[in-house]
Amino acid sequence: MKILTVVMLLLTISFIGCGVNKDYVNQAISDSEARTNAELSTLKDKTDGNASEISKLRNLATQIDGKADMAINKAKGFENYQIIWQGEVNFDFDSYDINGAAEAILNDAGDKMDMNPGSIIEIIGHTDQTGASSYNLMLGQQRAASAQRFLSDRFGISLYRMFIISQGENKPLTAPGEMKSSSKNRRVNLTIWGPMN
Repeated sequence: MKILTVVMLLLTISFIGCGVNKDYVNQAISDSEARTNAELSTLKDKTDGNASEISKLRNLATQIDGKADMAINKAKGFENYQIIWQGEVNFDFDSYDINGAAEAILNDAGDKMDMNPGSIIEIIGHTDQTGASSYNLMLGQQRAASAQRFLSDRFGISLYRMFIISQGENKPLTAPGEMKSSSKNRRVNLTIWGPMN
């Protein structure tokens, strides 16, 4: 009888111990699932944000391709043209305002186009790598448009003679580690094409 009582007592103690361990394990699993769900939710938010950014960039790339195709179609008949002048205009950080140094270069471009009435100009806007790619494409476009507007206002150059596009941060002139690389990459490249003599 004593042995039976001792066995029953041991069995009761082991069942109580299992119940405590089971509750602890269940709580640990529940806490782990809550942490995992929170991390998954955060990752989903980041993924959704990245998908949205990728979608915007694809739309911008499509628009740029369309503009390039339009420029090629408008340029038909210019196969015998050659480069007659090139220049570069630099901009301040996050700006598309034409400064004094830029005016001098754009005046040279305008004079060259006046001397060559059949000429056309290619205006390509660039940025440094600061900021989002979509913003940089827009800023590059604004810089190119500023140069185009200057030439139109100051020299009366018709818009059909000026082709603008933005490369954003995609075609840097200098590598990020080089001295003053950012300021050199904030630019508009100007190329005037004229008929071969």
